[in-house]
Amino acid sequence: MPIIVTLDIMLARRKVSSRALAAHVGITEANLSLLKSGKVKGVRFATLEAICNFLDCQPGDILIYEAEEKAN
Repeated sequence: MPIIVTLDIMLARRKVSSRALAAHVGITEANLSLLKSGKVKGVRFATLEAICNFLDCQPGDILIYEAEEKAN
């Protein structure tokens, strides 16, 4: 998948627990864990906004696009 989620890195930089972030955003820790592992198909802008607000970051700080190599 070309979108890489680096939420765990931002949590470590901000010294915030997943539990605190999940509580602030209003999602379960299980759903946050799925998001951190990149196993979700999408994320609501409202959720992304709440995450960025709490962590004082930009979406680009937690989502990275890497193009997949094309097979010949």
